[in-house]
Amino acid sequence: MFEFNPTRAKWEQIAEIITARIETGRLRPDDKISEVQLTEEFGVDRKTTRKAVAHLRARGLVVTRTGMGSFVTGQTP
Repeated sequence: MFEFNPTRAKWEQIAEIITARIETGRLRPDDKISEVQLTEEFGVDRKTTRKAVAHLRARGLVVTRTGMGSFVTGQTP
């Protein structure tokens, strides 16, 4: 299980990790961001992963398509 820094919000740390994955090419444009997988990977509540994805969406790194899920955009951080 992932070990979080207790002095910072978990959703911020998850958003940073996803951003780093986008920067390094581990996540590429049109790759799906699964909230379920993130919840399992980081051992957090679904609300936490939703907040992280919402933050990435606000930054333009992720787009959410109704009924399909969230996907990496072609924008760089």
